[in-house]
Amino acid sequence: MAGQVAGKVALVTGGASGIGRAIAELLSEEGGRVVVTDVDELRGPEVVAAIAKAGGEAVFLHQDVTSEPRWTEVTGEIERRFGRLDVLVANAGIGIGAASVVDMSLADWRRQTAINLDGVFLSVKYGLPLMRKTGAGSIILMSSLAGLRGSPTLAGYSATKGGVRLFAKSVAMECASVGDGIRVNSVHPGIIDTPIWGKIPAGGMANGQNAPIDCEALAQLATPLRRAGQAREIAQGVLYLASDASSYVTGSELVIDGGMLAGTAPPRPS
Repeated sequence: MAGQVAGKVALVTGGASGIGRAIAELLSEEGGRVVVTDVDELRGPEVVAAIAKAGGEAVFLHQDVTSEPRWTEVTGEIERRFGRLDVLVANAGIGIGAASVVDMSLADWRRQTAINLDGVFLSVKYGLPLMRKTGAGSIILMSSLAGLRGSPTLAGYSATKGGVRLFAKSVAMECASVGDGIRVNSVHPGIIDTPIWGKIPAGGMANGQNAPIDCEALAQLATPLRRAGQAREIAQGVLYLASDASSYVTGSELVIDGGMLAGTAPPRPS
């Protein structure tokens, strides 16, 4: 079904690569006008150019999601250009692993929290007032499977993503209580083949190596579907939450993890 978000204006943070790029491209394909923000000033414009080449409408704005003054500027620019905001996808995030929580530096803890949690808070703080002017909308906060269950090597990351999960539920209840027509949900990807895995050293996974993690090999061992997910598969879930097809969905968690949360599947016959 084409045009699922036709006419809607969507903001996607962290939209220059990986899941964010896939979301921006799919929302555009489905008729949305997309604002892509990121700290990556090289790949961000490339995403917008690719969307334009495909016949879509998009704009790139440089943004550090931890900067409150920049949030004022970004939402002001969206209002000036489009006059509205219908879909907010708070996707920007980082992952910092540590073999043990006692080995994690306070600087790394604070940096991860600033981007993964403070950045999400600011996205809602400044995006919600603009969305309320139209009387409807969808806020989609990118959490993780790590926000639903613990990991011995990702304590800091899990803390931020668990915080995002409950923040989404609380904001959903606030919006419902005032009847502003805005729905709020969280998305929880599992092992997804994106560039983030190349930025998490395997030493952070307690195996004593510093090489990047092989997410496909990890997924074959850890997921019942025996493969890593693709960014486009997460984007499909975001599209559902952004569209009117999910008009009765708020305060919920959309888990897209190849079955990891459900349990452990027995080995397949060779």
